Order: sequence, then C-alpha cells, then structure tokens
Amino acid sequence: MSVVIALAALALLMLAAYRGYSVILFAPIAALLAVLLTDPSAVAPAFTGVFMEKMVGFVKLYFPVFLLGAVFGKLIELSGFSRSIVAAAIRLLGTSQAMLVIVLVCALLTYGGVSLFVVVFAVYPFAAEMFRQSDIPKRLIPATIALGAFSFTMDALPGTPQIQNIIPTTFFNTTAWAAPWLGLIGTLFVFCAGMLFLHRQLRKAKAAGEGYGSNLRNEPETAADIALPNPLLALSPLVLVGVSNLVFTHWIPQFYGKVHTLQLAGMATPVQSEVAKLTGIWAVQAALLLGILLVLVCGFRAIRSKLAEGSRTAVSGALLASMNTASEYGFGAVIASLPGFLVLADALRAIPNPLVNEAVTVTLLAGITGSASGGMSIALAAMAQDFIAAANSAGIPLEVLHRVASMASGGMDTLPHNGAVITLLAVTGLTHREAYKDIFGITVIKTLAVFVVIGTFYATGIV
Repeated sequence: MSVVIALAALALLMLAAYRGYSVILFAPIAALLAVLLTDPSAVAPAFTGVFMEKMVGFVKLYFPVFLLGAVFGKLIELSGFSRSIVAAAIRLLGTSQAMLVIVLVCALLTYGGVSLFVVVFAVYPFAAEMFRQSDIPKRLIPATIALGAFSFTMDALPGTPQIQNIIPTTFFNTTAWAAPWLGLIGTLFVFCAGMLFLHRQLRKAKAAGEGYGSNLRNEPETAADIALPNPLLALSPLVLVGVSNLVFTHWIPQFYGKVHTLQLAGMATPVQSEVAKLTGIWAVQAALLLGILLVLVCGFRAIRSKLAEGSRTAVSGALLASMNTASEYGFGAVIASLPGFLVLADALRAIPNPLVNEAVTVTLLAGITGSASGGMSIALAAMAQDFIAAANSAGIPLEVLHRVASMASGGMDTLPHNGAVITLLAVTGLTHREAYKDIFGITVIKTLAVFVVIGTFYATGIV
C-alpha cells in the first residue's frame, strides 16, 4: 500500500502539470496527501521540515542563476543579437537546418559548463527567431532544446562538467572522463535518433499545413526595424559566458581555498562556506554577469528604451521558473522520505544483472523524484556498494558503472513534473498539452540509450 501511495502522489502531480495547473500549488498538495495517507500526524512537520526546507534551500542556491540567466536572455532579445545570429545561420545553412543549429548551440553551451536552466533562457530567443523565419512550429522548440541541453551533453559525452556526470565520481572513484568510448557511442545514438525524431515530427507538421503559429506567448521582443549587429559581435556574449565559466571554475577554488570563513565587523559569528560545493554556482553567476555587461556595452543603443520593461519581464520569468523547480525539489524530498519509496528502492535490488539493475534503479528513482541528480544521488547513496560488489564479481570496470549511472539519471527524469521541463515550457510560453509529447519522444530515446550502451559493453567489452 505504501508503494501505491507514493506512485499515486507522482501520478497526481504529473496529471496536474500536464493539464496546466501550477506546480507551485500542486507539488506540496500531492506530497502532503501522500504523507497524510501514510502518517497523518506527520503532515505539518513534513511540510515545514522537509518540503519547505528543501524548497528554500534550492531557491537560496539557484535563484541568482535563474535571475541572471533570464536577464541575459532578455538582453540578447532586445539587442538584436539573437536575430543577427539567426540571420547568419540561415545564410550559411539554409532554413532546413534550424533544428540542427539550435541543438548544436545548446550542446556547445552545456558542454562548456553552462547550467541547463541558463541555456534555456539564453537559447530561446535564437530558437524562436530561427523557427519563426523557417516557419517551423513553435511547439517543437522545447523538444529541440531538450535534445541539445538535457541529453547527451548532460550525462553521456565524456568530460562534461554537468553535475549528472560528476556525482558518480564520488561513489566509484572515477573521473568525468570515465568510459569514454561508451559515452561517445551513447552520444551518437541520442544525437542521431533525436534528430531523426525531430525531423519526423516536422514532416508530419508540414504535411498537416502547420506553420510557426500565431497568437503565441512569450515571443521575442526585438524591434522589426533594428539595425542588426555583426554576427561575430552577437556571438561574443555566448562565447564569453562559456569561456569565463570554465575559467572561474578553475580559479575560484585556488583563490578561496577549500573553506572560506567570512567575518565582517557587524557579524556575531563567522560564516563558513564549503567552496567546492559552491564553485559551479559562483562561476556561472560571474560568467553571466560578464555576459550581461558585454551585451549592455555593445547593444545599449538598441536596449535602452526597453530596458526597464524588459528587466521586469525577465525577473517575473525567473521567479516563476525558479519557484516551479524549487517546488519540484521539495516534492521529491518528501516522496523520497516515505516508506513506499524505500520499499520500491529495495525491490529493485532483486534485478540480477548489475548494469541493468543500476540503470533501472537510477532512471526509475530519477523519474519519481523528477530530478536526474536527485534520483541518482538517492540510488547511489543507498546501493553503490552493492553495485560495486556485483560489478567486481562480474569483472565489470567501475568506469562502466559510472557511465551507466550517469546516462540512466538522464533517462526518465524528464517526465511532466520535472523542474527543467516546467522551466522550459514556462520560458517558451507553451503548455504541456502543446509541447510535451515531443519532449517525451526525446525522453524515450534518452532512456533507450543507456541500454544500448550496456548492450555494446557486453557485446564488445569496449570501455
């Protein structure tokens, strides 16, 4: 019965999200209904001590990233930089390659270390301009961004700095470059299958006479008569964000050390910060600030008349996106604390093959919690030693465990209640009903990819 309660809470939240109800409202409702059916006396403590604690913790860490990402994306719109890049891409590649361009831009940014959420804000203006000029249905933008940002560069491509590729290193004593050949094979499978799927969906839309659409929400606000800057200048803020993010990632730990103690004159007690846990966040914040300053300096003439209104819009979007995702984070924490979740996790131990066991466990928990990193952390914290023992008995390198865990975390994580999916739809101005089925197609491909990698390893022994 406890398992049914946990799954019912998940189903309720997914249904609410798909039908367009606010996840900020329904995430705590679904989570606390599950607590009520499990232990009525625990509802209030679970809400305050688990849901709100995790929700506020997420906002504390990540709201500045959402805010700076939203402002950066809005300035890219208003300055005409997005239209300049799109126009140059169309001249070089033609309108038929719009989807490929967006996927590659997303992949470049995420592999450079830019947060998935920041990529959504930064790339959407380009995608909207390119899809509109190519007359590709706007509803395909979320799936296209998801393929570029939420899939192979998140967990398969060797060396990616995304957290989903870093978490396994602490459990298996590996590096971000673990199992490089398997990672490349998984990358090629996801990229090729994803592009084939997107073009299939586009052909179906064209056959039905569907174009970009009209009466749409959250459209880019670039003035029609704006003088477009040089494409290389327009690209420079994106390049600066990617490069400076990498530089700050290496420089911050050297400057602050492992632990930094803040002691100002008016503070009663010092504040200690574990720099390793904050480096990625500080680095992307600093990189986005530099990107914003560059756009302001280079495009201020075009931006200044709409800066006040545009900044208000960006702040509103950042608040909505961050609160949606934070509510999801709180929901996942509550569900993970329920006995039904523990029963489900223990039942997965019965799968005999260590790689299949790991893949199914990680992707299922990621799906339930709505978080790739959250689901993987829970699975590995509980079962990593079991996976290692089984792999050692079967002669499986720990590098393979790393790659399988990382790729599995990015499988069923993008269900309708996933925070990144909700953010993506909010930023693009689309609903689950309009755009989620195409995102789900990418989700299926991501999930299949980890089993392709497992099959490849057993067939060839390649690592």
